[in-house]
Amino acid sequence: MAAAGAGVPVRMAGGNVKRADAIPLRCIYSPASRHNRTQWDATRAFERGVAVLSFDTEQIWGHLDLLNEPQFQRRYPGAFLAHEKLLACLSSADISATWLVVGGMALAGSDGARDPRMAGLPIEWTGRIPAGRETTRPLWYRRTLVERLRAAHPHQEVGLHGGLTHLSWTATHATPEVLKRELREGVIALEQARVRPCSFSFPRDQEACHELLPAQGIRCYRGRTPALSFELGRTLPGALLRILDELCVATPPPVWPLESLPGLWNVPSSLFLYPIGRARARVAPVRTRIERFRLGLDAAICAQGVFHFCLHPDNLAESPEGFAMLEEILDELVRRRACGDVEVLTMAELADRMESLREEPLAIQR
Repeated sequence: MAAAGAGVPVRMAGGNVKRADAIPLRCIYSPASRHNRTQWDATRAFERGVAVLSFDTEQIWGHLDLLNEPQFQRRYPGAFLAHEKLLACLSSADISATWLVVGGMALAGSDGARDPRMAGLPIEWTGRIPAGRETTRPLWYRRTLVERLRAAHPHQEVGLHGGLTHLSWTATHATPEVLKRELREGVIALEQARVRPCSFSFPRDQEACHELLPAQGIRCYRGRTPALSFELGRTLPGALLRILDELCVATPPPVWPLESLPGLWNVPSSLFLYPIGRARARVAPVRTRIERFRLGLDAAICAQGVFHFCLHPDNLAESPEGFAMLEEILDELVRRRACGDVEVLTMAELADRMESLREEPLAIQR
């Protein structure tokens, strides 16, 4: 495979085609965003490529408003074991990752909508949450998984995905006070499992109220992929462009951390694993996921930027090919790391790296 920068045609995510030697890779992600307050050139922060893996760990919480338990199990057969298999694959490859866990999964159990920890959250949302514990409702409550992640080798970072219940941060009933409660209870749930989260991802990539994050100890969050197909969100044009990205095997963009608020780093995603269920795989073969991972890694290495690869562990259970695909992806990452082309960091380690480059330490008021 020709590396980016070798003068070969490269199709970037979103459908644009350029020659690799014509792409100023250090400038692919440099939006003039109201959340970008970095006063120095983050594109010169790394001496080689960086790979970050982050996983939205949600089980049925992520489908609370879409699927009941039988429907979830039919769509994602084997999802309950997918997290354990994913952790085993990472341990075997000696790779650290960031697991962004819905706070509710870390609970030993709950009384459902009547639980005091749900108080103040919209009943339209919490009314779907069943009472139970891990032995009776394992699709909802998985504290033992959080404990295994905490004890894993190599180190696996555990961050927070959304809050306590995976409530969308842009929902009509998601007021700042509601979101503050959702976030705080999610942090407390992880703390009770002896985890102090400092990384965060928004449910369904719907960003809002960033100013709430630092007060709860969050130092970095995953921002949306800087491509038109993701900027359009959950719309028909956005869905069509994401399919086109797969069919054309578009190169995922390298990214760089952006300081959106003092001490709060946006680590945008480069590539989110496109679903591999039977219907999607008929349109875009599973092989394209592997090829796009390789292209994204090459682009980040060439640009001395970050390749941030993301997935939902449940998606690996959508197809019998899921874990074979994952092993090939990890093999490629291990090979490039052994060559010295790339280092693997968690989201928190990347935020630490950016903070270490400050000329003057930042004093953050919490």
